[in-house]
Amino acid sequence: MVEVLYRDLGRMGYGECWELQRLLFGRVLDSKSSAAADSLALSDSRAMNIPEWDSIIGADCGGELLLVEHNPVYTLGKSGKSENMLVSEEYLRQIGAEFYRIERGGDVTYHGPGQIVGYPILDLEKLGIGLRQYIDSLEQAIIDVCADWSIVAGRIEGASGVWIEPESVRARKICAIGVRSSRYVTMHGFAMNVTTDLRYFSHINPCGFVDKGVTSLSREVGREIALEEVKEQIVKHLAERLNVKIYK
Repeated sequence: MVEVLYRDLGRMGYGECWELQRLLFGRVLDSKSSAAADSLALSDSRAMNIPEWDSIIGADCGGELLLVEHNPVYTLGKSGKSENMLVSEEYLRQIGAEFYRIERGGDVTYHGPGQIVGYPILDLEKLGIGLRQYIDSLEQAIIDVCADWSIVAGRIEGASGVWIEPESVRARKICAIGVRSSRYVTMHGFAMNVTTDLRYFSHINPCGFVDKGVTSLSREVGREIALEEVKEQIVKHLAERLNVKIYK
């Protein structure tokens, strides 16, 4: 069984985490063609001052899973429309939020405290699956997490992510998904609202939709939920759906 290394990064700014993703993504791509650049990557990672980074760089596995909680930030995908950002970058700075244009699929979304963001950097060839099956597996893992809390979640045709009451006029997104891949290596991933302050979504048309809402696990359950508990559930269900062993 393919092994995937899991790293809980805690709270981290988006820019720093993006550089970490980029470094890992390049390392996995390099490993597909040669074993070169490991020493350079290790040197770069040490300069980033990330704890226990050596164990990530040296891992001989199918990839890494990073889970992180970001400071307030809005990201716009490569196919996104700037008009779905409803306020100016100056206003975002005033409320302490950042803004990035990035290379994933999808439109604009928000990341912030109370949200679990997952960045699986995986070699899909090692996993033996294609990109569509991979995205389906991400969605299904989050649907499984919702089921752990007795919440029925599902999909909407033509709209990525995981939704509550997807077939109704009250459809609301609980998890956004946006993925980039190159030579079957993935980056970016998913963002599940757990205790997220949903007021931040009022500054955008989330994922480009003007007729659908957003929600969080806490809102659906009706009480505060510990992020650590949900992280454990996400790791468990991702391992099941991707048929991998996820370890620290």
